[in-house]
Amino acid sequence: MVAQANRVQNLSTPNTRGGERRRRILTALHDCIINKGYSKTTLADVAQAANMTPSHLLYYFRGKDAILEQYFDNVADRILERIDEFGHQTTERQIELLGELFFAGNGINYSEIGFMLECFGVAVHDETLHREKANLDRQLKVYLKTLFKTASPEFADKAEDSAELAYAMLMGLLTAAYFDDRLGLPQAQRLFRSSMLNLAHPVPQS
Repeated sequence: MVAQANRVQNLSTPNTRGGERRRRILTALHDCIINKGYSKTTLADVAQAANMTPSHLLYYFRGKDAILEQYFDNVADRILERIDEFGHQTTERQIELLGELFFAGNGINYSEIGFMLECFGVAVHDETLHREKANLDRQLKVYLKTLFKTASPEFADKAEDSAELAYAMLMGLLTAAYFDDRLGLPQAQRLFRSSMLNLAHPVPQS
């Protein structure tokens, strides 16, 4: 119940009756996808979970894809707002905060990792979701590039490559931890932290 309350509180909709109903719909889609996956979730399933009729739901969203796109956009905004708060911290503290954001439930909880992985699959053929994911990827890589340039100015020319590696590692570890119980999020967070520190402070080639 706590995770659901936090999820609803974080959805970016106005505090109006319509806003509350949109939050209910977004939460309903999330829960349906976690329970049965996006492809097997119907609009009727979402409407039932939101305690609405399908026609009533369509007053707020044009269809299932539109609900998914809005939810992903809300989660992406929350991630970007959080990392925007990290910039004044030391390199080591920023790396700690990133690990907590993605692996310790301090921004994205376990069920939302699964939800976002579903989104990534849908984004292959959904133009809007593809664009939103590409924008999130791009902004996170810009943040990482800045972090690495600041951490080691003498290796500034390698910061972009380091950002690409760091982002690939982040997404890979999230996916692996979600599907492999032997890894788990705490271990993934530890691996992320140590690898990020190595990228931030590379050893000069002799």
